[in-house]
Amino acid sequence: MAFHAASGTADLLPERAHDFHLIERAAQQVFGLYGYQQIATPAFEQTDVFVRGIGQATDVVGKEMYYVFSQDAATKLVEKTALKADQRLALRPEGTAGVVRAAVQHNLVPPGAAPARLWYAGPMFRHERQQKGRYRQFHQIGVEFLGAAEASADAEVVLMLMRFFVACGIPAEAMRLYLNSMGDDDCRPAYRAQVRNYILAHSGTLCPECQRRADTNPLRAFDCKNPDCAAVMADAPRITDALCPSCAEHYAQVKALLVTEGLAFEENPRLVRGLDYYTRTVFEVQVDAGLGAQNAIGGGGRYDKLMEEFGGKPTPGLGFAVGLERIVLVLDELRVARGVPPATEVFVAGVVGAAASGTASVAGAAGAGATAASSTAAASAQDTKLRATVFSTAEALRVAGIRTQLDHQGRSLKSQLKLADKLGVCHCVIIGPEELAVGEVVLRNMQSHAERRVPLQKLPEILVEELRSG
Repeated sequence: MAFHAASGTADLLPERAHDFHLIERAAQQVFGLYGYQQIATPAFEQTDVFVRGIGQATDVVGKEMYYVFSQDAATKLVEKTALKADQRLALRPEGTAGVVRAAVQHNLVPPGAAPARLWYAGPMFRHERQQKGRYRQFHQIGVEFLGAAEASADAEVVLMLMRFFVACGIPAEAMRLYLNSMGDDDCRPAYRAQVRNYILAHSGTLCPECQRRADTNPLRAFDCKNPDCAAVMADAPRITDALCPSCAEHYAQVKALLVTEGLAFEENPRLVRGLDYYTRTVFEVQVDAGLGAQNAIGGGGRYDKLMEEFGGKPTPGLGFAVGLERIVLVLDELRVARGVPPATEVFVAGVVGAAASGTASVAGAAGAGATAASSTAAASAQDTKLRATVFSTAEALRVAGIRTQLDHQGRSLKSQLKLADKLGVCHCVIIGPEELAVGEVVLRNMQSHAERRVPLQKLPEILVEELRSG
């Protein structure tokens, strides 16, 4: 039986894993400029963390979450026995709920303290229809800024997001930033009622899902990808016409700060975030390259009530999340070079056994015949010492920061050189009996094929200089 990765998942092979590493390194560098520190939360939480944080009426909770059960809990389910809260577990479908839960549990934003600036990276899990760039196990990087209510915090987070994308290699001109406000508890309930009434009045031209959303989450109807529904919702009431004075002023300040910094954006009154916890500022970044109709590569917004949902004190917050798979698709489509370094820079080859001819040069090794050893015991001892020297030389180069490999399969020198060439190394270090006797090695440039002898003790510093100079 041939095994395959589970449906909706993908193996991160070395080249793609390198892409992810570059994206995470860009996050660490850019977010660090703004004072963020990394946090890691468990891959699964109590189900109520996501129900309370994301919202019972959302598709994520209602349709897409993966639930986790121990054998004991599964048995209780079969027996229709109620589970305790800590037995009802789910794989995380997004990162914010877990981070906010951790912030409350560990009191990361005590009264009077500076805001907590946190970022995370890791896999998320949603059982959704597979599309280009969308997987059931996918990877996100996100930030959470907890404790700041001012519009300047919103503007700073948006600017940081755009700077991060540029650091990943996506040109600024390839992206579009959309901005909106979703109001707060003072103005959004009345607006939700307006949208609900609008949906009910146009139910005959909307899909069944949008009709259902009239009673569960009317604003999600703006997210519907059905062209007929999108056309109908284009004439729905606008949230920006229903903002209370406080929300309108906050939104105006965010826009003014972005304009001052020269960041281009488009206002989109139809932009809503799919999770219940968002308030006021919301934003999304889209591209045309590589993603088809699902062209968003990241987004986020403000969530000033979420800390209270987890039992914390009233604490404003905002953040964003980006999908690594989707960023890589864009980089591929735009043909952005990532400069994958070779896995190995130097190969250390040894001339042992019948191949030992008293010289380690390629020409000498290729043309020399096997030389009878004075005694089998002496030859074996020499081979053992030479192999140990090859091993120690490779370790010394690694200590010097040079990516190094050696043969562990008893290959001939000719085969070792072929392997070194296949690995794409810059240099090959060759050690034979003669070199072993005088404390030298043959250093072969794999591009020019030029060879020279160098002292074994000085090899690390010589190679560091060679590699530095290109």
